[in-house]
Amino acid sequence: MKSFVIEGSNRTSIGGKVTVSGNKNAVLPMIAAALLTDEKITLHNVPHIVDVDIMLKIAQSLGMEVSFGRNTLTMKTSDIKNTEISREYSTKVRTSLLFAGPLVNRAGKASLWPPGGDVIGRRRVDGHFYGLQTMGTTIEADEKPFRFHAKNRLVGKDLFLDEASVTTTEHIMMTAVLAEGQTHIRNAACEPHVCDLGELLIKMGAKISGLGTNTIMIDGVEKLGGAEHTVQGDHIEAASFLSLAAATGGELTIDGVVTRNFWMTRRIFERFGVKFEMYPEEGRIFLPGGQALAIESDFGNAIPVISDNTWPQYPSDMMSCTIAMATQAKGTVMFFEKMFESRIYFVDKLVSMGASAIICDPHRAVITGPTLLRGTDLPSPDIRSGMALLIAALCAKGKSTIHNIEVIERGYENLENKLLSLGGKVTTIK
Repeated sequence: MKSFVIEGSNRTSIGGKVTVSGNKNAVLPMIAAALLTDEKITLHNVPHIVDVDIMLKIAQSLGMEVSFGRNTLTMKTSDIKNTEISREYSTKVRTSLLFAGPLVNRAGKASLWPPGGDVIGRRRVDGHFYGLQTMGTTIEADEKPFRFHAKNRLVGKDLFLDEASVTTTEHIMMTAVLAEGQTHIRNAACEPHVCDLGELLIKMGAKISGLGTNTIMIDGVEKLGGAEHTVQGDHIEAASFLSLAAATGGELTIDGVVTRNFWMTRRIFERFGVKFEMYPEEGRIFLPGGQALAIESDFGNAIPVISDNTWPQYPSDMMSCTIAMATQAKGTVMFFEKMFESRIYFVDKLVSMGASAIICDPHRAVITGPTLLRGTDLPSPDIRSGMALLIAALCAKGKSTIHNIEVIERGYENLENKLLSLGGKVTTIK
């Protein structure tokens, strides 16, 4: 188990220039989608992180040949040699479930255990089962492991998701591309990583329309081929670094982004008195230094509420880092986490550092600032709250130790070096 030791800056500006890595939430389903063809798939801008390594190990256990170096990943699955995913691999990453549809399409069956991932609240699999069953998959889920069977080619259907789940949308989309006939996914997720996966599938020969909207249409094809694709920069990683720079008053330039993914982030940052500039042609964001954080009240001097929701609203994955930033802003703000009932619990750890916060219930917390945070020893509960605690530690006075940083590294590539390049005093210990 590794830990970060952080020398707090007491709001000394942390900034500079950083290039974000490829979006891990796009890469993970792309690895599963590579099983849909027996031809070569090449992905560029792939982050070297734990979750990618686990997905590749699963794919290799199924018969995929893999070459991965310098952020370029090449995959080829000439034959499916195994259709069972072990309990060990299934429970390490939530996206292990995404192999079910491709395996059914290629081999007619799949077996896997309930997926793992961050413990931030209930994460349903019902949508996955609904989509696969409706298209003709028989699922045995009363006992573990889950077993999926299809004697014939799957058939496209008109589907309506009861929640706009990202992984469900991705799973149904990559399953439907080889199904017979047309599939409509209504109330589909439209996050940037869903669209990026769709673009890869189109390059492979899939017929997909409606990406970026809540209705995706897929006309099934007989066969998919090889493709080469560059993964978009991770907008959540970029926004995490923007939160860090804003919290410490630093100047920051971020390269490697798709600026259209930041309209809502910019609006939320404006509520804290923080402005940044976007340069679409250069794929760059610039946040000027020395901005004083002050929360903008709602009309009538009412306390504002920052809430998450499905895209294009504010991403749930950004709530934790924004809460950490709020501890350094003048004023009071309520955070309403609508999507996961356990994400807010990490605020207790900010309170132990000196933050002025009230946890109202599992979904809401009130933050009043600015407060002088104190260094302390902390565990990392999940990827995003771990990054939020890093931001808090870099703002704090004194030394902090954040344990179990392997959890944070599941979502952030080369994090220590990026923080060091921005002036953060961070050391890894084992």
